[in-house]
Amino acid sequence: MGQLRDQDQKDTGGPVPPKKPALPKRFYKDVSVADEGGRFGLLLDGKPVRTPGRAPLTVPGKALAQAIADEWRAQGAHIDPRTMPLTKLANTAIDGVAGQRDGVIDDILAHARADLLCYRADGPEGLVARQVKLWDPVLAWAKESLHAPLSLSQGIVHVAQPEASIAALRQEIAKLDDFGLAALHVMTSLTGSALLALAVALKRLTQDEAWDAAHVDEDFQVDRWGEDAEARARRIARKTDFDAAARALDLSELRPNPSP
Repeated sequence: MGQLRDQDQKDTGGPVPPKKPALPKRFYKDVSVADEGGRFGLLLDGKPVRTPGRAPLTVPGKALAQAIADEWRAQGAHIDPRTMPLTKLANTAIDGVAGQRDGVIDDILAHARADLLCYRADGPEGLVARQVKLWDPVLAWAKESLHAPLSLSQGIVHVAQPEASIAALRQEIAKLDDFGLAALHVMTSLTGSALLALAVALKRLTQDEAWDAAHVDEDFQVDRWGEDAEARARRIARKTDFDAAARALDLSELRPNPSP
């Protein structure tokens, strides 16, 4: 058997790459939305859809449910999860957030304690200027509107954040329900900034403004040295998930109100 494997590698010029798992075939024709008493579920040929954890896939808001249904309607002969970011987010909210809210909030706040916006470059001038332009207004907003001033550092030297500020952010984040919390967690993880995610949730920034702010350093390097195709593809995929999370907040109307 070992000799056969070696021969296979010789014939192909190296190890045979693993095959990608086959996509499941589409098994349904009709997609509809059902009112489940304040939440809205997805039906495939009249049968309710369940999450990977076997819970009913229901979401807050009919518009959001319709958008998820559109993802299922858009599938061709096979079902491709990569084209269904809202469905993925719904599964995460139901299976991964419900019953674990404190842990999810703690994870978001861990990003806030080392928020991207708080770690500044000491050069070159162009990069410093971009960070000041896109990041300082968000920090000022957090201080004035959320009562959560954060401390800054240069380079990667850790800076401790005021516990009162972290507590204020926790209070704001906790206003979201499970679905909104899942969306906020996605945006925070993809940007490295709880502040940018909250700024989108509270309509201080558009999703494109937040995304650009999260990639100041990367864009500065791209402007100087260019960008390879693989990095570009990864960024596009991440932006798709980020946009889906922001859209979910809009459609489900789960944005919290800023503290006075």
